Amino acid sequence: MTRLLPAALAAALLFGLPACAPPADPPEFVTLAPGDIRYLPPGETLRAGYPVPPPARTAHFPQGLRIMKRQVSQAEYLRCVQAGGCKAAPGASAAAPGLPAVGINWNDAQDYAAWLSASTGLALRLPTYAEWAYASGLLAPGANGADAVSADDRAQQWLRMYEEDSLRPAIEDGTPQAFGAHGTNTNGLLDMQGNVWEWTQDCHVRRHLDMADGETPNCGIRVAAGRHIAYIPDFIREPKNGGCSVGPAPANVGLRLVMDIGQ
Repeated sequence: MTRLLPAALAAALLFGLPACAPPADPPEFVTLAPGDIRYLPPGETLRAGYPVPPPARTAHFPQGLRIMKRQVSQAEYLRCVQAGGCKAAPGASAAAPGLPAVGINWNDAQDYAAWLSASTGLALRLPTYAEWAYASGLLAPGANGADAVSADDRAQQWLRMYEEDSLRPAIEDGTPQAFGAHGTNTNGLLDMQGNVWEWTQDCHVRRHLDMADGETPNCGIRVAAGRHIAYIPDFIREPKNGGCSVGPAPANVGLRLVMDIGQ
């Protein structure tokens, strides 16, 4: 309790909340074991002007990773709107505690993370794409890295997913489903491969492998992670109306936050 009182005052100053307003309840987090992941970074990779697969990268998580068990709910996002910390968005008036908040652009997601951090006293943020991939369980090796697969195998795994999605006329029913409707992954996280994509911190990057300083980030376009990668302008709330992806456009976009392990 003593930790949350200063946070409530900070929220009042930042977002115009009454000082007596109760702080937001922190969501449920899952702590993943330490480990490494080799993954294919998002973005566009070119050699001699032609698209090529990106070189695999390795991300290290010596302290593990702490991430929300589920996505932010409609009720949780609405509370931020009512407190003045977030902008109202399509569907923001919905208040279902068991459904994910959607219709949220990248800037909205940043605002929500800042508001919840101030209200709870926790340092919360969007995950990087590498963190999201580690949490997804799809690409992550075990904690000791012993069952890691080759970068080529992982690339083929993703390409199969892209191909399967491209054969679908849409991402099944685009209506947000109750938490858990799309299953629980090996890390105990809900709906990582459902019909709601999740914003990450990553910018779209164009890489020229034959240039010494060949990376050009475009942070007006952000990476949304889900059943495939999507590149969406940071102001877009409805991904079908803008953005680019491999496979069909994401049905929805929402958010899931990570917390620094030291807390």
